[in-house]
Amino acid sequence: MSDTSKFNSVVSFLWSIADLLNGAFKKSEFQKIVLPFTVLRRLDYALEHTKAKVLETERTLKEKGLENRHGQLCRAAGYAFYNTSKFTYESLLHDDANLALNLRQYVMGFSPNVREIFAAFNFDDSIRDLDRVNLLYLLMERFNEKSKVDLRPSALSNHEMGYVFEHLLRKFNEALNENPGEHFTPRDAIRLMVDLVLMLDTELGTGEGVARTVNDCCCGTGGILSISKEHILRVNPQARVHLFGQELNPFTWAIARADMLILEPEGKDAENIKLGSTLSDDQLAQMRFDLQFVNPPYGYEWSKDFDAVSAEAARGPAGRFGAGLPRKSDGQMLFLQHFIARMNDPKESQSYIGIIMNGSPLFTGGAGSGESEIRRWILENDWLEAIVALPQQIFYNTGIGTYIWLLSNRKPAAHKGKVLLVDASGEEFWSGMSKSLGSKRREITDAHRQAILQLVRERKPGPHVKVFDTTDFGYREIKVLRPLKLRFEVNAESLARLDTQSGFKNLALSKKKDPAEQKREEQDGRAQQEEIRAALHALTGQTYNNRERFTAALEAALKKAGLKLKAPVLKALLAGIGERDDSAEICRDSSGRPEPDTDLNDTENVPLKESIDAYFAREVTPHVPDAWIDSDCRDGKDNQVGKVGYEIPFNRHFYVFQPPRPLSEIDADLKTVTDRILSMIGGLTQ
Repeated sequence: MSDTSKFNSVVSFLWSIADLLNGAFKKSEFQKIVLPFTVLRRLDYALEHTKAKVLETERTLKEKGLENRHGQLCRAAGYAFYNTSKFTYESLLHDDANLALNLRQYVMGFSPNVREIFAAFNFDDSIRDLDRVNLLYLLMERFNEKSKVDLRPSALSNHEMGYVFEHLLRKFNEALNENPGEHFTPRDAIRLMVDLVLMLDTELGTGEGVARTVNDCCCGTGGILSISKEHILRVNPQARVHLFGQELNPFTWAIARADMLILEPEGKDAENIKLGSTLSDDQLAQMRFDLQFVNPPYGYEWSKDFDAVSAEAARGPAGRFGAGLPRKSDGQMLFLQHFIARMNDPKESQSYIGIIMNGSPLFTGGAGSGESEIRRWILENDWLEAIVALPQQIFYNTGIGTYIWLLSNRKPAAHKGKVLLVDASGEEFWSGMSKSLGSKRREITDAHRQAILQLVRERKPGPHVKVFDTTDFGYREIKVLRPLKLRFEVNAESLARLDTQSGFKNLALSKKKDPAEQKREEQDGRAQQEEIRAALHALTGQTYNNRERFTAALEAALKKAGLKLKAPVLKALLAGIGERDDSAEICRDSSGRPEPDTDLNDTENVPLKESIDAYFAREVTPHVPDAWIDSDCRDGKDNQVGKVGYEIPFNRHFYVFQPPRPLSEIDADLKTVTDRILSMIGGLTQ
């Protein structure tokens, strides 16, 4: 049986166990029962050969009166956990009448690091609920069918067990129409990301004594961590690898913890997997890491973390989020900032980051926005090594385009000031799958991965590779102003527009509380409105292309009518009667400067490498000669004209123009379709 078919058969069998729960439990509760029992059965299998030794060690240590027995019991078990209960999973089934009670005692016999795993599963509630509907024995008996499911570590490696947990999660979540890939990343994408990062770590293969700390701040079931360790040891079998992670979901955290306990005999990696929100409750705050990998949730709504994140952002460079805050609907770039904050001091040691994100962090947000400022911070500090576009449809929960960002705190001299973009989304970099898994219809094979690694390694510009300066992604957003030009003509239409101007309309509104006073004030206001209209009639039949001349004529007419208006009312008259007209003269302020027309305000993005004046003369002046640059619009950091922005228009750089088909071909296709429609219509009329 092949490795793939082996774990697929295990997944299918475990999935079938859920059939026992139909009717007695909601579908949303199935995984909360099946997955903990899967963990329980696997842990029991791991301890079966040393069970007698553990019990004997426990008796001996008790007789000696030793209270701290944990270390010696772990050594007896051969793992970083043990069980001192007299029961085994199999022996529990010999006493059906007391199964629930004995199972609880059995779970309490585990070492504290395992008991907290089952506490996260709310396992006691599952025992109670299964016992109440008389399904506890039947469920446990199914897990004991060794001929159908063998969960022993010797029969199913941790790597394969990781697949089992991930695909069970996918199937359970798909059945509920929930996010099927929320807690894990496809292994082919992980392997590529890890290998890309390890390719940057040129010191990893230098021999004995090499140690690497690895972190995943959204570790899910721990797949990225286990694969990264596997690949590191493949590069350097003598390397010492220490895994760290944090996970928000208690359920997947428990799976990751259990997996690490079996994977690493000393159990230190398991202790390093923390539970809680990385953004608001960073439990590894004192750590710095050599290697960091993550696939953060796309479109993660981080409003629950808003207060804590905002408080840390207010600390500026001393906090994790000082570069900027993205919109609350997508927290991907918060996790990226978190990783950068957890890099080693470059003066002391190297650090490398691999993070998989969707396309939004490349370009979302204009100059001055949180996203743009984060990109600016990364590029101006020259941390970004490369971005690799992945094939679409390789993730379980989405078919959209995704990208691996590679960052380093120690760029080699040849890479300084440069960013590599690699388009590995084409069909030459993936193979179709014989059977889709959720939205995953494609996979990156070993051969495809090597081809992508070669592109990154060689850095040779071509159809799939582009090399840019970091400043190529920067621009200054300048505000382009154009003069206000108004024509004034008093007629029925312009008089009607006065009623839309608040300064004029408010004349007939009163804030008086007394009804009588309110009524009197409103009557006086309406009377004044009529007096103004009457005064304006003196100006009918005349057109003014100059605001100053019309203002003088208006004031003369109002004076003749004995009206003295406040500034807001006078402003409302000018706004209501004035109409934009390119043939009119420019309106100017009290200093004689052109007054901008706010409706014509526009922006231009000037590349950082180019002179603003030269760009303006070439791209703007020929089209709108009367335009000018708003010198009051300045960047908050360098106080230069124009806000600095950064974006990485990945697809634009790899766009290949496809000329349209010849008109003759299009006409022929249209004629074919038209003839077929006419034929169908003819058949209906016969």
